[in-house]
Amino acid sequence: MTAKIFIDGAIGTTGLEIRDRLAGRRELELVTLEGDRRKDPEARRDALNAADAVILCLPDDAAREAVSLIENPRVKVIDASTAHRVAEGWTYGFAELDGHREALQSARLISNPGCWATGFIGLVRPLVREGLVPEVWPLTVHGVSGYSGGGKAMIAEFEGERSAGFTQEVFRSYGLGLGHNHLPEMRVHAALEYDPLSSPAVGRFHRGMLVEVPLQLWSLPRQPEIEDIHEALAAAYYGEPLVEVTTLEESLDMKTLDAELLANTNRMKLFVFGGVAGDQVRLVAALDNLGKGASGAAVQNLNIAMGWDEAEGLL
Repeated sequence: MTAKIFIDGAIGTTGLEIRDRLAGRRELELVTLEGDRRKDPEARRDALNAADAVILCLPDDAAREAVSLIENPRVKVIDASTAHRVAEGWTYGFAELDGHREALQSARLISNPGCWATGFIGLVRPLVREGLVPEVWPLTVHGVSGYSGGGKAMIAEFEGERSAGFTQEVFRSYGLGLGHNHLPEMRVHAALEYDPLSSPAVGRFHRGMLVEVPLQLWSLPRQPEIEDIHEALAAAYYGEPLVEVTTLEESLDMKTLDAELLANTNRMKLFVFGGVAGDQVRLVAALDNLGKGASGAAVQNLNIAMGWDEAEGLL
């Protein structure tokens, strides 16, 4: 039986990517609303309730409204906004994390992780679970993302030479008010007591990102060695098809790391870089902000929730 999938917000950056990834698959039918029907409340309500699964690619308030319109208890919902990432009753869609895959198989309400949070949680949660990083530890996260993470408006800034907001900036730091919208999910799903200090940036490239968490090993209560950190990460993702922990030998031999390393893929690669003295590490996650950080994760979560091959439609 063919499943009906409705993408609410299918004309946005993430929605378009999801639609492209699902196009042509025999096990599903994409339900679409054309033209003005996308804004027709009754047409949206009908589409939301007639689907087997709905993917919300909307601003937070619009996502909450869409959920309120769904009266059919059989409809599975995957929300790509930040609206429900720490909400009660929602399953966080990070399949590789702490048994989440099993929870996703039976979940009806799924929140899709943010791209920055995916990198941060992927690096930090295994270390907190193993007691290498205390739950109360003051952590810092920084890095750089492609400008596509800002949606159509930011894409126009960097690509639209005739746009009023066109810029030729090479590197832009943002979130200077320390209120990045991914912080709550970073704290909750990494099992921390406090938000990390976040210093995100965007670079003049379309897609791809690096998320970095530096650690002073000498200051941690258990004073772990670099091998302990690497072993915890390698064990956490052993056998995972979409998350790879680079060998310690390979990481220590590297001199540079390209933010576009995994652009146009749905994979995440984790690195443990160490200093000569062995008392400091730089943990880095490389991923595509539109792949494993957004649309790819949504397709992965849909596959799991619907009982399909988890990697179908993913690279």
